[in-house]
Amino acid sequence: MSTHELYTGPVPRETWNVPLAGDARFTWEYDDGREKLLGLYQKGKDKQWDAAKRIDWSLEVDPADPLGLPDQANAIYGTKYWERMNDKERGEMRLHLTSWQFSQFLHGEQGAMITGARIVETVPDMDAKFYSATQTMDEARHVELFGRFLQDKLQLVYPINDNLQALLKDTLGDGRWDMPYLGMQVLIEGLALAAFGLVRDMTTKELPRQLLTYVMQDEARHVAFGRLALRDAYKDLTAAERKEREDFVIEGCYLMRDRFQAKEVWANFGIPADDAERLVQESEYMNMFRSLLFSRIVPCVKDIGLWSERIQSAYDDMGVLDFSKQDLEALMANDEDLADKLDRERFAAEETERREEVASVIADAAL
Repeated sequence: MSTHELYTGPVPRETWNVPLAGDARFTWEYDDGREKLLGLYQKGKDKQWDAAKRIDWSLEVDPADPLGLPDQANAIYGTKYWERMNDKERGEMRLHLTSWQFSQFLHGEQGAMITGARIVETVPDMDAKFYSATQTMDEARHVELFGRFLQDKLQLVYPINDNLQALLKDTLGDGRWDMPYLGMQVLIEGLALAAFGLVRDMTTKELPRQLLTYVMQDEARHVAFGRLALRDAYKDLTAAERKEREDFVIEGCYLMRDRFQAKEVWANFGIPADDAERLVQESEYMNMFRSLLFSRIVPCVKDIGLWSERIQSAYDDMGVLDFSKQDLEALMANDEDLADKLDRERFAAEETERREEVASVIADAAL
């Protein structure tokens, strides 16, 4: 079935064409590069996996409760809009909210795939080209699995959110080689990683837990890649160059903060825009969710050296400045460990059964 038949509203069938600026950069230096980046490249090769095989796609998904989150997580819970709904309508809303969120994950991952390929073209160093090539494959896998989840399991897809689309356009349309790193690796990937983690840790449903846990194992490497590359490059910025990048980060963070208001969902359920915005702003859960989305971005921005009073003031205004104290290395190590742990849990029974089968064959042969 065409994805266009599953969208909640009309979506143009022609491609969205973002004009690209800047040069494709060749380098004739093929010798060893930075040890840490080459280590990430090796890990990227070692950690490739098949979304069709690693994910248990036989798991059923309840359309009326795809994530198994408490209803208190819904911004309109307890309001007149919630009270007037029957059980079926509440189930429909859960489906739409999940579809909206995972649709933005899907569209963002396509943006990451295209940006990864763009970085291969524009970055001047071979070690970074090597790693970004592996990331492009990672992102293709993420597009594959989020698309399959939406099309096969939810059978409902939302168009790309305006704020995400604006940030992707700015990221891809800038001719400077470092801007795709800053827009995608730091802002979009950093926010996605936090969003994935929040849903991964809260869902009570196995299939979305698998999807997000395994995707996050990849994304932890991607954020590390952006940090390593930009930390080196930003040591020598002029004052004017630094201000341009800080402006980009500040504007991008406000766009990302406003991305998760799900305005399109509330409109589909007849909730006036002003009421919906107010309820989202007043929702304790939504405020917590939007705040925690910056748990990966803020320490990363600090780490790459964009930490002026202007940046700190913007983060203070958003209420996320304290995230600068987060141990980003520990967070990402935990993301990788959880994926390995999930594999051990899922495949332990299968391994035991295989060992018993081998032992039985050996015993039979000895008779």
